[in-house]
Amino acid sequence: MTHPIQLHGQSFQMHFSGALFWIEKSLLLISDVHLGKVSHFRKYGAAVPQAAVQKNFEMMDTSVDFFKPKTIVFMGDLFHSSLNNEWVLFEEWVRSKSVEIILVRGNHDIISPLKYEGLGVKVIQELILDSFLLTHHPEERDGLFNFSGHIHPAIRLSGLGRQSVRFPCFYKTDNQMILPAFGNFTGSHTLEPCTGCEVFAVLVDAVVPVPIKEVKKKRFNQK
Repeated sequence: MTHPIQLHGQSFQMHFSGALFWIEKSLLLISDVHLGKVSHFRKYGAAVPQAAVQKNFEMMDTSVDFFKPKTIVFMGDLFHSSLNNEWVLFEEWVRSKSVEIILVRGNHDIISPLKYEGLGVKVIQELILDSFLLTHHPEERDGLFNFSGHIHPAIRLSGLGRQSVRFPCFYKTDNQMILPAFGNFTGSHTLEPCTGCEVFAVLVDAVVPVPIKEVKKKRFNQK
């Protein structure tokens, strides 16, 4: 269900939902939920089941109930676009949680911060905690390890013959970790392993380290 990792002397747990839990801080990181995207597509005639609307909230409940964090940090793109009916569901979800909630703004977060602040959700551009930098877009900053999202990273695994399958993943380099997109209707971007990186595939109910057999001297770029 989870996979542990040590970073800068701190302990973290990667969850199959795509969330990352910082044990010492009791802090849960969730990136790229893209709430409202399902309703947005349904509004314009896409054949997306209504049940998909509830899936993100159910998965958020799963990760929160499992870790019982003191703080939840959404790492950008919490909402896909402007307000729609899913905002009401989000209001209900926030009011049901007795935790501090912070939103690190992403490029899709165009809803007024006043709406979030009315729910007690703090909206910021970035967050520095100890030697860690939390942002939406990946960044490199001297002396800091960066947690980010935005890319929706995935890894392609090949089997016998020409068979292959793609999984969302946690993608770690020496000074960064990109979280997988949490939302279930977000899409993904396949990344090639780079020299010295570590990749952790997100399966249905587990997080699994991926052996990197072929590495390329390629730095990951923003989406």
